Amino acid sequence: MMKWILRILVFLFAGQIVGAQAAGYGTAEEAVAMVKRAGALMKAKGKDEAFKQFNEPAGSFVDRDLYIAVIDAKGTMLSHGANPKLIGKALMELKDADGKPFIKALVDLAQGSGSGWVDYKWPNPVTKLIDSKSTYVEKLGDLTIACGVYKK
Repeated sequence: MMKWILRILVFLFAGQIVGAQAAGYGTAEEAVAMVKRAGALMKAKGKDEAFKQFNEPAGSFVDRDLYIAVIDAKGTMLSHGANPKLIGKALMELKDADGKPFIKALVDLAQGSGSGWVDYKWPNPVTKLIDSKSTYVEKLGDLTIACGVYKK
């Protein structure tokens, strides 16, 4: 009887750990929704007010590993919810861990097709490790609004 109780407790505890880990990651649907909310805010309140909200670490545009980034057509980071040191930097040629110029890919996709997903590798703000990431982008004028998900 004690073995069964122990097995059940181990099973329940393992389930809690997996659930807690999964809760640390946003989903593709949440990333798309966040980009759409960000675009709506920019249209309603303007860039300056929107960027303040996007860059607020405890704000509504930073959720677990999800955050908003806004890039202009030249590849300059205008807003970044996870790393304010990137704001104002010209990053068009920035490459990921595999050598992919992913900022260029994000901007080209948004400014070309209007929206879509780009895969690359980037530091995860939750784990601090380089992880595979897929970022959803949408065009708003000459700006690219982006939010990505880390692949588990």
